[in-house]
Amino acid sequence: MKDIRDDIFREIMDRSVTAVILADDAGIIAGTKAAFEKASELGLTVDYMVEEGRSVNPGDEITRFSGGPKQIAQAEELMMGCMAKPSGVATAAGRCVKAADEKVRIVCGSWKKMPAEIKEALRSAIVVGGADFRICSPPFIYLDKNYVRLLGGVEMTLEAVCRLTDYKKVIQIKGDQKDIAWEATIAARGGANIIFIDSGNHEDINTVSMELCRNGLRGNVKIAFGGNVKIENIVTLKTRNVDILDIGKEIIDAPLLDMKMEVIN
Repeated sequence: MKDIRDDIFREIMDRSVTAVILADDAGIIAGTKAAFEKASELGLTVDYMVEEGRSVNPGDEITRFSGGPKQIAQAEELMMGCMAKPSGVATAAGRCVKAADEKVRIVCGSWKKMPAEIKEALRSAIVVGGADFRICSPPFIYLDKNYVRLLGGVEMTLEAVCRLTDYKKVIQIKGDQKDIAWEATIAARGGANIIFIDSGNHEDINTVSMELCRNGLRGNVKIAFGGNVKIENIVTLKTRNVDILDIGKEIIDAPLLDMKMEVIN
């Protein structure tokens, strides 16, 4: 298909142009490797690229590059497209980690719900922001609510994987079978390494941790909590008896970090 820019820039096609991409918002930059690769594909020369994970303020230069007019015009869409959304995600992740103040670990697993084409970029952005994209380091088995339902309950689910001794066991509980404290106790006794309270009810943290402590089981497991957790909730939640907070939409659905391209000569 004919590119109309070939006609628009026909008279100046041989001209060399320099442009910069500037931050319009304060935040953390991610996606620079993909942006550099896109510039190379376009035939542009990158003179400067900010370091991945660097914090920027409005007006700060993110990258400077040069090339032909058509390639410069293409860069406005393609290079910024590699960085704007990942930088927004990294910025949101960074805000969550800062709010947690090392009291709890911040994870975000919602990247799994995104299209395959952008999953890697989102995973990388989460890490750039200082959070984790997995609830624990592999190898582990994540036994979500549907595994629990398919296998007939918390106890039978952990029995089904008890022979897989090389894997840490993470089990999601929601209080579906009985009350959530009972499910947590059964999970801890059944060999779970992480009990993920995915109810969204903040009081369930206290309920579960108190029951585990009462039964002498708290030291055997880590407690994770998730379910529509907002950034502003972290300040309160980090003071509770919880080890991991799963922040989903607040990170993955973060607005892009606004940036603009300016031709400078």
